[in-house]
Amino acid sequence: MPADKPNRKTAARKRRLAETIEALTTLQLGPKQRNETAAYTLLALLDIGPDVPWAEAQAPLRGITPVIDFIAATYGVRYAPNTRETIRDDAVKYFVEEGLLLRNPDDPNRPTNSGKTVYQIEPSALALLRKVGTLEWQPALKQYLASRESLKHEIARKRNLARVPVTLPDGSQVALSPGGQNPLIKAIIENFCAAFAPGGEVIYIGDTENKFVHLETASLAALGVTMDSAAKIPDVIVHYTAKNWLLLIEAVTSAGPVDGKRRKELKNLFAGCKAGLVFVTAFENRRTMQSFVSHIAWESEVWIADDPDHMIHFNGERFLGPYPDVTPKI
Repeated sequence: MPADKPNRKTAARKRRLAETIEALTTLQLGPKQRNETAAYTLLALLDIGPDVPWAEAQAPLRGITPVIDFIAATYGVRYAPNTRETIRDDAVKYFVEEGLLLRNPDDPNRPTNSGKTVYQIEPSALALLRKVGTLEWQPALKQYLASRESLKHEIARKRNLARVPVTLPDGSQVALSPGGQNPLIKAIIENFCAAFAPGGEVIYIGDTENKFVHLETASLAALGVTMDSAAKIPDVIVHYTAKNWLLLIEAVTSAGPVDGKRRKELKNLFAGCKAGLVFVTAFENRRTMQSFVSHIAWESEVWIADDPDHMIHFNGERFLGPYPDVTPKI
């Protein structure tokens, strides 16, 4: 009899996997979202083991690594660390788009690329999946599918409420994903540009959720710049047309100032540009800057959002000289 125990466990796992794939199929998801990996991912986010009734499905908050750990411990399937992106892109990301999962419901302001990102089954989807294998499944499924589009719109509406609105110098607006460095990017566009590049054109804004949330391709082309989508582009690019300067700005909250290596990269990336290049590192406050001050490149600029009317020039003798308040009156 003990020899039969592993066989029973294997049979239970196979049965639960088949049930889950069938549920995903009836939910009308695509082929990549109803394969074994997607099914195991869903089971992890429902906290369901092979012998746990569907009616006892739960809604834990789990990141990708805890999902992988659950699958290994509960279903004996081990995914290598380099499969994290596959699980995120082929299962979790699509489940979020379809309203099956919520991303960071505990903190909508958490950046999309945060290592603390978690996912949770959406409440109406949880209520539906608790009915798998019962007589209530078909009528509940029909009702869920009929309301799915309105549900997705409502989820998107709530997500958009958390977005960061940014007003460009021309008065138009761009909405950035919440959290991370985007509040600093907002300050760069609305405060730095007004003080140090008035009338300038914001050519590019990067966002963790959408790398090209704002890109004026024609303006870059007019300056002799062709942007490779795979290139490591600075967070903000502004053309200060009055002086024909191209401001290449890195927004730093935890990493990525314009150090010597980065300055050289940007110089090469924008080689041939018809505007003069200005390298700027932006910080939220002096405390953040202190962690990076020894790395900041010479011949570059620093702007601090807490002191928006001032700049720090890391460019040697060029600005050496007395300020107006200590210049002799002649």
